[in-house]
Amino acid sequence: MAAFTLDYWIDDGWYVGKLREVPGIFSQGKTLDELKPNIEDALELVLEAEFLCCRPMQSRRIAFNSCPESSRRRLR
Repeated sequence: MAAFTLDYWIDDGWYVGKLREVPGIFSQGKTLDELKPNIEDALELVLEAEFLCCRPMQSRRIAFNSCPESSRRRLR
């Protein structure tokens, strides 16, 4: 289990927080007790997205001999 630092403040009656060690992880809650699971969910979603994006991918280079006539008209 990892530990992170939760920086938080109150904005218009809401507890708003971010994880100091992980840029871009923000959430909010009506109480501090509500903020904690919300920020954990935000972290989990980002980590899942990172995992999906970082899977090995296959690539293939393809050549285009010409553009269809309709595409050439739109590009001009």
